[in-house]
Parts: sequence; structure tokens; C-alpha cells
Amino acid sequence: MKKTKILHLDSNHPLLWEQLELSGFENHKDYTSSKADIEDKIHHYQGIVIRSRFKIDREFLDKAGALQFIARVGAGLENIDCDYAEKKGIHLIAAPEGNCNAVGEHALGMLLSLFNNFNKAHREIGKGQWLREANRGHELDGKTVGIIGYGNMGKAFAKKLKGFDVRVICHDILPGLGDDNATQVSLRELQEQAEVVSLHTPQTPLTEKMVNIAFINAFAKPFWFINTARGKSVVTQDLAEALKNKKVRGAALDVLEYEKTSFESLFSGDQAPEALQYLLQADNVLLTPHVAGWTFESHIKLARTIVDKIKAFYGE
Repeated sequence: MKKTKILHLDSNHPLLWEQLELSGFENHKDYTSSKADIEDKIHHYQGIVIRSRFKIDREFLDKAGALQFIARVGAGLENIDCDYAEKKGIHLIAAPEGNCNAVGEHALGMLLSLFNNFNKAHREIGKGQWLREANRGHELDGKTVGIIGYGNMGKAFAKKLKGFDVRVICHDILPGLGDDNATQVSLRELQEQAEVVSLHTPQTPLTEKMVNIAFINAFAKPFWFINTARGKSVVTQDLAEALKNKKVRGAALDVLEYEKTSFESLFSGDQAPEALQYLLQADNVLLTPHVAGWTFESHIKLARTIVDKIKAFYGE
């Protein structure tokens, strides 16, 4: 029986390659060729494993005549023309279960850092400044935390908050997702009540530029903001203005709208955008380079999840 041939377009944990090989799949890799060169040979393959190297668009899919599945080692599928792929009968695989715990922990760590001025205090001590009153922190207990997007990532963050005396509410476009860890409410209710807002939505036309000045001003109270989802969901200039006028009390961002689609670099050119320059120097802002789901443990979990889903697709 002819083996299913899989082309790996990005490096991943060795477990992924090894387990697919043990299951009888034929692995090939190409981490460096141009998209055009990949398109010239993609018709030989039944499967693709990719992270975010390039967009899989209509032109690419039209040349992938034998393709049966695309597996993305991560949570989102925005770099794939999903509608067109599904029309062509191509099965789409993602692995949000693999790094949701990592994202939940990262979001909690960023929130506690914001509340207690860890980043600011560290920088000051490095300059020989020992400023205690200026770094008086806030406690999470008693706060209302609003989670926007209550899928795998949002649920993981809510679970991490169970050890705190907080009220957790969530909003999602799908009904009936609330659980023991969070009460589902309308967006208006969340904006009336939340003192902390954590974004856990996928990148879609609905969520692009969602967090803008109108969205921010709809909140009844000044709030702390966390984004471990997608950078393009936030208008950075509007967020910077809200930080300046104290409508947003602090922001922790693992993702930025300036990221390239591969998520592997930030922006082109030597000059950072003005809004980003503000974020970089603000004492109440914490930035990390799209690593919330990027732990040593999630590296293994993502690989294992992808293997399991590929095998399940073939009935194994």
C-alpha cells in the first residue's frame, strides 16, 4: 500500500516526525525553499505540516492536487484560506489544546506583573533606585475579570484564576460556553463590570481592529488589558491613547499588530511606529514576543496533538 506523503514546512518537536514515521507515514521536509518552489512540488504530497511560514492561499491550494490535510502546529488557522481548502475537500487540523495551558499561565503571569509593577521596579533597581511607595501594587482578590473569547485559551486562563477570590465573567459569539470557572455575559455586561480584560479570540474579520477607541470607551471602569491572542485585534494607537488618559490602567501584550504574518519578526525598517515607541517606554506596559504558548512543555504537547489528529483523520 502506498504511504501517505507529508511535507513539513517548519521545524517542530522531533516527536512529531518520529511518531508519524512510526505510524507508517512518509515524512519529507523543506524549511528553506521559497513559496514558489514549494508550489512546484506540492502536488506530490497528501499532507502538509506548517506553523506560520507563509500563507496557504488559493494559488497554492490549486497546485496541491493530491492534498488531503493541512495541519497547523498552533491554535489559529488565519494563514490558510480555510473556506477554499474545505471546498476542495482538504481537512484542516489545528492544536489549540496543545498550548492553551501555557497561554493561561502566561496571561496570569503578565497580569500579576502588571498589578505589582515587576517590570518597572526591576528597571529602577538596575539604575540604583529603591522606590517602595512608587511601586505599591494592587491585589487581584475582589476584582472582576472579563475574558473575551471563551474557547480553549480563555477557559485555560479562567481555570488559572480559580485560586484567587475573583469574579470571572466571559463573552463569546457562541452561546452556552460558560462553566464553573466563568459566567457567560453579553459584551455590554462585560464592559459594564470588568476591571481586567483578557483577549482570547481568533483572528477573523470580526475581531480585526476590534479593540479600538470606541470599544475601550464603552467600558464603565478603567481596566487592565491583556492580549495573548492576535495583535491585529488591537488598534495600537488607540490603546496608547487610552493608556495616556488612564482609561486603560496597564497593558500586557504578547502580540502586536505590527507582527509579520509569519509571527517570526516584528516590522520592517529601522523606525518603530510612534505608538509602539510609547508602549516601549511606558511603565505600565509589559511586552513579550508572541511566546505565551511557546513553552518547552507545549512544544511537546502541540506535536503530540497534531500526530493524534492526523492519525484520527486516517482512522487509526
